[in-house]
Amino acid sequence: MVGEENISVRNRRSAHGSAEEKDDFSRTLEGNCSSSYSANGRIGTEHVMRKVQLLAEAEQLKPAFMKGVDSHFTEFVNGLIAKSALLESSPSTFPTACEEKDSFKSKRSRAPPEHGKVFVVRKSLLDELFEVDHIQTIQHMFIAILILFILSTLVVDFIDEGRLVLEFDLLVFAFGKFSVVAPTWLYMFLSTLIVPYGLFILWAKGYHTSSHKIIYSSSFGILFTIFQTIWLGFVPTYITLTCELPPASSFIVILEQVRLMMKAHSFIRENVPRVISCPTQKSNSFQFPRVSQYLYFLFAPTLIYRDEYPRTPTRRWSYVATKFAQVLGSVFYAYYIFVRLCIPIYRNHSRESLNLRGLVLCIFSSILPGVLILLLFFFFFLHCWMNAFAEMLRFGDRMFYQDWWNSTSFANFYRTWNIVVHDWLYYYAYRDFLWFFGKKFKAAAMLLVFTISAVVHEYVLGVCLGYFYPVLFCIFMGFGIVFNFVLHDGRKGPIWNVIMWTLLFLGHAILLFLYSQEWYAHQYCPLKNPTFLDYVKPRSWNCQIKI
Repeated sequence: MVGEENISVRNRRSAHGSAEEKDDFSRTLEGNCSSSYSANGRIGTEHVMRKVQLLAEAEQLKPAFMKGVDSHFTEFVNGLIAKSALLESSPSTFPTACEEKDSFKSKRSRAPPEHGKVFVVRKSLLDELFEVDHIQTIQHMFIAILILFILSTLVVDFIDEGRLVLEFDLLVFAFGKFSVVAPTWLYMFLSTLIVPYGLFILWAKGYHTSSHKIIYSSSFGILFTIFQTIWLGFVPTYITLTCELPPASSFIVILEQVRLMMKAHSFIRENVPRVISCPTQKSNSFQFPRVSQYLYFLFAPTLIYRDEYPRTPTRRWSYVATKFAQVLGSVFYAYYIFVRLCIPIYRNHSRESLNLRGLVLCIFSSILPGVLILLLFFFFFLHCWMNAFAEMLRFGDRMFYQDWWNSTSFANFYRTWNIVVHDWLYYYAYRDFLWFFGKKFKAAAMLLVFTISAVVHEYVLGVCLGYFYPVLFCIFMGFGIVFNFVLHDGRKGPIWNVIMWTLLFLGHAILLFLYSQEWYAHQYCPLKNPTFLDYVKPRSWNCQIKI
């Protein structure tokens, strides 16, 4: 106790001495500064000027420094998240005997799901950006434009009709025949829920006991292919065309058809290799994916199947309501874009003879509505719709897109525009093609991905609009491939971002104009007994009506 008191006294003396030394130092420093200033009154001014100069130099160095720090920090965090997800990813529901080393014993064995996409809990990029007031102001500007669209339409209708016209004829027409859409979607959904899951369970239970595994698996593969091509592929398309569903209703059916086909393929592709890779003696201990897991996957905003996904702890129903309200607002936004910026131009131009001057003027007049529709579709579907379902399902990984607007190359734009579809194409088209043919065929694998994407996009537009006019396919397979190699990842700098945006504006303007021109040509020039050539040849090339 005496020793502790001595130590305490010494500590207080030391602290008191340190305080006195600091006070003496401060008084000495103030005295020196005062004497220096009194000796020369200009030292203070020179000191201030030097400080201002240093601050100016620091401000000049600040952007470059912050950019470098942000780049390195982003790379570090992304790498850390990926490594953490790999270490903490949930184990497979299959028994531990089916380990990674067993899956590579034969050349034919596929990589297990753990070698594919890694899901982690993360927010959508726009949700993070909208927390900044400056970015949120941009959203307010788009809302203000929508309000002006509504006011201009109301004022013009009031002047022309003498009353307020709130009929929304275009919306009623576009989303018509819902009595056909609802049962068609229910038929597709129940088929996708029952058939692929049932076929997989039957195949998996008898695979290891079968004496002819190749024939046994091929028979189930044929059944699954028939389901994909006829039951889920042909039947909804036939219903859409024979019932003559309007454009928006057709898009609902066909996009859901494509989505369910991709999900069914992912479920089979991810689970079949896990059954094959397990030893025969362990086949009775399989823990098959549950129906609830498959059902969750059918609604989850991803096209890559996993038994389990990272989940958020709670649901924010206010967030869900906000996102669906934004979806509804986007639908009305698109309505006013077509009513005010598209229909008056294309309807009148379609009645005139096609010439070079009119073609150029209409294409450049389509730039504004084209880019607005592009941004609207991105915000409505990839942000609002996907995040609403992710929140309802507590789906944790919200990276449905990346900062595609900052892309300086079309290669990066294709990768970051739609992460959900890109992942499916990368793992099930590009990477499986390389596994089958070898890594030296990367160019062919990339060409395959472009071809699949172009064919599906053109199929969706052709069925939903009701005519064959492969403009999008030609742009995808022509300019898309060229720009992918010319504007590659090595292109850096703001000028390449400007070039990318310019080409995007021009490309969407051409698509909007040509497809609208063909739409009105089918309205103004119907054919009584069309032949097969009439369906293939664009009708806008020879449809000229003088009024």
